[in-house]
Amino acid sequence: MVRKLIIGFFIMVSLSGLTSAKTEERATLNTDCVISGGGPAGLMLGYLLAREGVDVTILEKHKDFLRDFRGDTVHPSTLEVFKELGLLDELLNCPHQKTEAVSIEFEGKEYQVADFSSLSTHCKYIAMMPQWDFLDFIAEQGAKFPNFHLLRSTKSEDLIEDQDGKVMGIRAENSSGPLEVYAQVSVAADGRWSKLRQKSGLELIDLGAPIDVFWMRLPKSPSMREAQSGAVVNAHGFLVKINREDYWQCAMLHPKGDADLIRAQGIEKFREKIVLIDPEQQYSVSHLQSWNDVKLLDVQVNHLKKWWRPGFISIGDAAHAMSPVGGVGINLAIQDAIAAARILAKPLKSKSLSNDHLAKIQKRREWPAKLTQKAQVNIHNRFLYPLLTKKSAMKPPLFLRLLANLPFLRWLPAYGVGVGAQPEHWAPSH
Repeated sequence: MVRKLIIGFFIMVSLSGLTSAKTEERATLNTDCVISGGGPAGLMLGYLLAREGVDVTILEKHKDFLRDFRGDTVHPSTLEVFKELGLLDELLNCPHQKTEAVSIEFEGKEYQVADFSSLSTHCKYIAMMPQWDFLDFIAEQGAKFPNFHLLRSTKSEDLIEDQDGKVMGIRAENSSGPLEVYAQVSVAADGRWSKLRQKSGLELIDLGAPIDVFWMRLPKSPSMREAQSGAVVNAHGFLVKINREDYWQCAMLHPKGDADLIRAQGIEKFREKIVLIDPEQQYSVSHLQSWNDVKLLDVQVNHLKKWWRPGFISIGDAAHAMSPVGGVGINLAIQDAIAAARILAKPLKSKSLSNDHLAKIQKRREWPAKLTQKAQVNIHNRFLYPLLTKKSAMKPPLFLRLLANLPFLRWLPAYGVGVGAQPEHWAPSH
């Protein structure tokens, strides 16, 4: 019996040593602001704070930004901020195409929906720029500051909390092992599937979405090289076409839950459907060899009831997932980042950050997000879903007829998409 007790004691000591060793291997960092997610919101916030002298660490789970079918729109309001930062000319050296107007072909008749030339912004167009180029550009600008730290291949796993529930940092994992990053504020900018938002316990309100989207690339025929972005709508379906110089970035809308049914019919049937909607794609659909060439976007529209808790805040899609309608999600995410940087810079530098600062960010950015989501839900329910579930030709909706007959009204959708509610501007804090 004594022998068993002695053996048990040594086993416990050994296990205790192993646990201690693992704890000692966990690397730790200290910073002023730690951001989960190297997307538009996270990188923009990190860059702006670093520019103001704040020490920032960004945790990006991927080794690079090369992921297809991400939003590639850089809106006039975003371009305006880059002009205010003195970076516009450099940004526009990145490959891009200008979208100066958007039209919809409805049952064979073309309707111009938005005319960005009517905006008062410096750039009167949307720059269609591969998101990896856009993100690389911001990362390169941030790297010019010694207090900007971008940790790639580093996956955020959990929040670090003190005994009172205040968030003290982010627990992450990279190729070197566990990592703990302590900061005055931890920011979830890790998108609509945010793990940290889930870990935060903050309440998410789901507004629902009756549609999903298949994304794909379709090469352009030589005669279509100069064509503008737009959409083709008829009894066969709804196809969005975004101009990407030598190819279309296309979105085919379908009722939510129909993806498996469509896949079960086979890729050939899918190609036929595209041609029925837009006969001009006869040239292109052979590019779709299998379902590996088609990506499904699960459309979500939701928002947090409260964006923050002590030491923590969500921004961008992590705070309010947007529908792809209008392509405005990126714009809202960047506007969140600008507002957050403007509000957080001074208190982070003076080590005086309070809950009031976090609440101020939500107060400023919540109503533009909710207003935009309300418009998207109305478009889903009153236009897109009825169209997708109707098997015969439809009359053009009232808003298309109004835009056709009253051209000055095209300023409204151009402003809503290109600028948005409460655009943010940048001015140094000193």
